[in-house]
Amino acid sequence: MDNSIQQLRDFGTRSLVLHGLMGLSFVCAVASAFTLSGQVGLVSFVAFVNLTAGLWISHSVHSLGNSFTDDDYDGVLSHL
Repeated sequence: MDNSIQQLRDFGTRSLVLHGLMGLSFVCAVASAFTLSGQVGLVSFVAFVNLTAGLWISHSVHSLGNSFTDDDYDGVLSHL
């Protein structure tokens, strides 16, 4: 198996990757709101915000399942 895939087995690494994706999608939402005009800008803004919210909800549910393990992960802020 590829080394980068092996690193994603750790919950902390997956959490950092997901937080990066959430940040990127929210930045894209703000950028699309200011750069695109009319209905296209509104639809793309809502789509990016929905993507960000979906990632946040799925990560929250996933972290609830991780809290029952013996993992020493304390949150993304402890890794930054």
